[in-house]
Amino acid sequence: MTRYVYDFVEGNKDLKDLLGGKGANLAEMTRMGLPVPPGFTVTTDACRDYLHTGEAPAALLAEVEHHLRMIQNQIGKTFGDADDPLLLSVRSGAKFSMPGMMETILDIGLNDVTVAGLARHTSDERFAWDSYRRLIQMFGRTVFDMPGSEFETELAHARDAAGVRTDAELTAAQLRELVNAYKKVFHSHTGRDFPQAVHEQLYLSIMAVFRSWNAERAQIYRRKERIPHDLGTAVNVMAMVFGNRGENSGTGVAFTRDPATGRRGVYGDYLRNAQGEDVVAGIRNTVSLSELSAIDPSAYRQLLSIMERLEQRYRDLCDIEFTIENGKLWMLQTRVGKRTPAAAFVIAAQLVDEGTITLDEALQRVSGEQLAQLMFPSFDQDAAPQPLTTGVPASPGAAVGAIVFDSAAAAAATGPVILVRRETNPDDLPGMIAAQGILTSRGGKTSHAAVVARGMGKTCVCGADELRIEDDELTINGRALHAGDTISIDGSTGRVYAGAVPVHPSKVVRYFEGELSAYGDPLLAAIERLMIHADHVATLGVHANADTGPDATRARRFGATGVGLCRTEHMFLGDRRVLVERLILAEDDAGREEALAALLPLQRADFEELFAAMDGLPVTVRLIDPPLHEFLPPLEELTARVARAEALGEDAGRDTVLLAAVRRMHEANPMLGLRGVRLGLVIPGLFAMQVQAIAEAAAARIAAGGDPQPEVMIPLVGAVQELETVRAEAEAVLASVPGAPPIRIGTMIEVPRAALIAGQIAGAAEFFSFGTNDLTQMTWGFSRDDVEGAFFSRYLELGIFGVSPFETIDADGVGELVRIAVTRGRAARPGLTVGVCGEHGGDPASVRFFHDAGLDYVSCSPFRVPIARLEAGRAAGSASSSDSR
Repeated sequence: MTRYVYDFVEGNKDLKDLLGGKGANLAEMTRMGLPVPPGFTVTTDACRDYLHTGEAPAALLAEVEHHLRMIQNQIGKTFGDADDPLLLSVRSGAKFSMPGMMETILDIGLNDVTVAGLARHTSDERFAWDSYRRLIQMFGRTVFDMPGSEFETELAHARDAAGVRTDAELTAAQLRELVNAYKKVFHSHTGRDFPQAVHEQLYLSIMAVFRSWNAERAQIYRRKERIPHDLGTAVNVMAMVFGNRGENSGTGVAFTRDPATGRRGVYGDYLRNAQGEDVVAGIRNTVSLSELSAIDPSAYRQLLSIMERLEQRYRDLCDIEFTIENGKLWMLQTRVGKRTPAAAFVIAAQLVDEGTITLDEALQRVSGEQLAQLMFPSFDQDAAPQPLTTGVPASPGAAVGAIVFDSAAAAAATGPVILVRRETNPDDLPGMIAAQGILTSRGGKTSHAAVVARGMGKTCVCGADELRIEDDELTINGRALHAGDTISIDGSTGRVYAGAVPVHPSKVVRYFEGELSAYGDPLLAAIERLMIHADHVATLGVHANADTGPDATRARRFGATGVGLCRTEHMFLGDRRVLVERLILAEDDAGREEALAALLPLQRADFEELFAAMDGLPVTVRLIDPPLHEFLPPLEELTARVARAEALGEDAGRDTVLLAAVRRMHEANPMLGLRGVRLGLVIPGLFAMQVQAIAEAAAARIAAGGDPQPEVMIPLVGAVQELETVRAEAEAVLASVPGAPPIRIGTMIEVPRAALIAGQIAGAAEFFSFGTNDLTQMTWGFSRDDVEGAFFSRYLELGIFGVSPFETIDADGVGELVRIAVTRGRAARPGLTVGVCGEHGGDPASVRFFHDAGLDYVSCSPFRVPIARLEAGRAAGSASSSDSR
């Protein structure tokens, strides 16, 4: 029989698949002897069964009752007892931390009878009624999907009627009236009374956690973070401890290191006389955790000791939730904490220095996505105006956008926006994903907005308490801003500016450009150290896609070890387009040769510049690939021009000739027509001219003392005969150029048939390079330019795509073609060099796939070279290091 419930003493931190992240870590803290309230975890197996059948497993309720009795025995209280009731909390807890999951329900077990018993036993009537109103509010919102605003409205009315500012100032009598108001709201929305049966409260809460796995906001977050949809969530049931018992009680969140910068120290927030979610909800502004040392020195010292033990146990930054009840410290949760990209690099390097982890493990603590975020610009502080206000710098970065006041407006916006809220909650997740940045008037570094923003790499400023938000107006120190007005927020300083503040390049980019030294800068030093190690352990090379000398020079500064793709068609644009037109319109061999002769010196100069920039490194030159219609005016435009001239009785002249040529070459689908190798076979001399330019440029560089290493790549081959024909012509040209070095000839695998007959093609190719953009289009049977705006968003919503196949390689389909081609190609030609030159070459997840598939290198845009280098090192080290993130 499958077992569905585990007591905290039975698990450990390695059982996240079964117990979820929260459950596994609660079990680990219990095993360590830390002060954890007794409780149990309902497993992810139970959730998966529920999601599959729509019902709880038959054995589940009996197991829950058994473990509930164990809690009662440990606590010495009974669930539902009228005199001294045991109260419970219910929390969701999937394997991965998911801000979109269900919120916690606290104080389960209170009803009209037990609330009186709680008041008598604690001699604190106010505390009892405050706990009861919280239960109704959380239960209605999470179990019955009631709008939280309905309860907030009643709470605001109660504060106004009492003439107080905060919830903590309401008296017991006022809270009793608030409970009655909440009950009416609950009945009005649900059509039933608030459940008085305490076991029904517990079971409904567990079922609500299961249902929340497929809530829209949870699905959105899983799609964004690429979390599998079939994992399910665990449920954690724990005996309540109370931070709202008065001024010697409270609740807080602590970090063993600063999650924003990585610096060691005491970081976090504490809120006196508060319960559960009050800190992360940002309802009241907190005090710094360091102030707890004066409020409760004993609990503070105990907390510091526990923080040290947890960091040693997890060998990483830990995020801790705790409660103090009448001076006694209780640990409610820990996890490896989310952190900003900068903090991730700094902490990884620190842990190596401290001897806690190895450099291989440190590589697994950072990612290419994090490095990419650090390479974006930040505000130019010299050009920034006086800030409107300053809040808590919760998640670094510079964000500029139009103000929106709700999640729906952010999600629907067509341009960059800043989501401005009093505080955020899980319902705001779609808008937070869509926004450039988040600004709140409440909360601190551990508020919902801050935690979610850091996890997503979004800029966030919290706790800007000078903000006054009413409907569609934001007031800051008397200045009013409205929806649509532009603001700028700095997540590194907490500053908020009116208008658009200029930005300057990232210091990480400036470091890669060679403008800044890593010496003395903790972030740059950490990046340098990890990049050096990544290069040392990587088996996958990183080249760049570059078509000009400046692009190649930048790529080399960024660490590229070659050019994996030079798109020669980019060299025929601008002023040279007329020469291509002449080539297309040539009516005889003489006209065609004249046009080619004009192009030859231009091509040769292009290649000389490129070879000089990459001296000593390979440069793979792809012969011209795009359809010829891209070099001619559109058919509709030419037709209109000629028709207009004829209507006016004018001579259309050259347009008439162009129109005839465009009609002659018109294709219904040019991207599947006359392009690539087909073009070189149909237009005699075109490929030969390019090969001659490559050879002559290489010879000139050698004569100048250089070390050019060019390679010729023939595109869009689908039959080995195509390649053999072009290769024979190219070899004849190369043999005719004095002083030219040996030049390898290979092909681009971008047609599915080429992947399938890779064994044949390898007989005529010295290297393969996968053009994964075209290979993806042809394998799926759709055009990226047409479908990304047409239905991709719907496919992502439906879960058909977890991520766009143009963003991350489709491992099962396109990836299988890659694996087939590598295997068959190398079987026919041992030692065959294989790379990839589509933009997948700079995508972190795709880089790991290409490493596993046995490729020799990836090639990507110059900006993404450092990202690919880091991921190549991570891929090489992942087999021997566990990913602790």
